[in-house]
Amino acid sequence: MTTVKASATAEHLLGADLGLTRDQLLDMYRLIASTRALDERMWILNRAGKVPFVISGQGHEGAQVGVCYGLRHGHDWMVPYYRSVAACLTFGMTAREIMLAQFARANDPSSGGRQMPGHYGSAIHNIMSQSSPVATQVLHAVGIALAAKIRGTDQVAVTSLGEGSSNQGDFHEGLNFAGIHRLPVIVVVENNGWAISVPASQESAVEDIASRAAGYNMPGVIVDGSDVLACYRAGREAIDRARRGDGPTLIEAKVTRLTGHSSDDQQTKYRSAAELEAGRGHDPLPRFRDQLRAVGVLDEASEAHLTAEIKALVEDATDWAEAQPEPDPATARRHVYAESEA
Repeated sequence: MTTVKASATAEHLLGADLGLTRDQLLDMYRLIASTRALDERMWILNRAGKVPFVISGQGHEGAQVGVCYGLRHGHDWMVPYYRSVAACLTFGMTAREIMLAQFARANDPSSGGRQMPGHYGSAIHNIMSQSSPVATQVLHAVGIALAAKIRGTDQVAVTSLGEGSSNQGDFHEGLNFAGIHRLPVIVVVENNGWAISVPASQESAVEDIASRAAGYNMPGVIVDGSDVLACYRAGREAIDRARRGDGPTLIEAKVTRLTGHSSDDQQTKYRSAAELEAGRGHDPLPRFRDQLRAVGVLDEASEAHLTAEIKALVEDATDWAEAQPEPDPATARRHVYAESEA
């Protein structure tokens, strides 16, 4: 099976051939810019000693918003990974809910303050929280897709992971099962070239993770993760394929990691200054902004309005979440041990 390469040309910038309106383009930009602003605030809070840990999605936002934007929110399912802030916002989670997870507050929808930051989830938005061992979310998404197929609900499940995680057995087992049973699932590998401090050349024997799709009898799509509309096209085609009953798709989004692996990592110890500078040239946020400016979708007035709106959003989410109550220590064993109904 050949690997499909998706790309966007100048004629796609307005999104007309994709059925996207001006308002939808602005909404996609708002999601990307809001995620970046929240992510930057998380780092400040971490350095100030207010939140314990940050695992960043800076550089991944365009791929996440693009692929997930065509899903039916409240109907389809997502099993995110620790960098999936943009995907979760696209799926309906709010900035306040994201910040609740960072501060580990009692009303955090992801886990009630029980999980470490980055383990996002929301029952009302069909977002299933993942566990810390990487790639286990692939099995969960495949299981959800199997249930959807059996029940005939017309639901699609999407999950994401990094290229380093694609070397885990769960990845192979999940995709193999999905391929055999032609399940409505989309697996997105956000390939930023680094598994913590290990470069892709030492992680995988193949350059493109999507080439592995042939072994599971499904399409493998490689897309530029900084090209938001190309990611939307790849996502929509995979969604349509899944809903038709034609089975799963493996999408590999080539993205950049603009920060260290996490707030506990110092990437300058293993990445050169030249490579880090080159990565900034692959940033989806300014690229999409420039595209929208070039075609008049984003003008000076609308950009100023969005900037102010996003700043207020981040301030509100931070202040509100920090003011929420911490979990009651007496509930620490809840959902861990069986509880008597008596």
